[in-house]
Amino acid sequence: MHRSRSFRRLDRVTPKNKHVIHYKRKSNSLPHCAICSSELNGISLRPRGKSTATNSRKFGGVLCSACTGKVIKLASRIEQGEMKLNDISIVDRAFVLQMISH
Repeated sequence: MHRSRSFRRLDRVTPKNKHVIHYKRKSNSLPHCAICSSELNGISLRPRGKSTATNSRKFGGVLCSACTGKVIKLASRIEQGEMKLNDISIVDRAFVLQMISH
């Protein structure tokens, strides 16, 4: 059970000067945006159901609202022919392709 790295290893010294290892489960980190790395709002770490785990909008739980708006704008500009796919940064390109395909 303790071989997996889902447990933190804590070196401790007992009162009899023995070195022992205590195992503690790692805590979850807060979710971050895939583009700008800012913390995502409205997502609970301990969800009570599927609807409370993430936002129900496009790219909910993956992108922040600012980056989602930017991706939607870029996808619409490409569909209308105002921009080309090569004009977009590589980080945004995967999300724009997902918007275009749906």
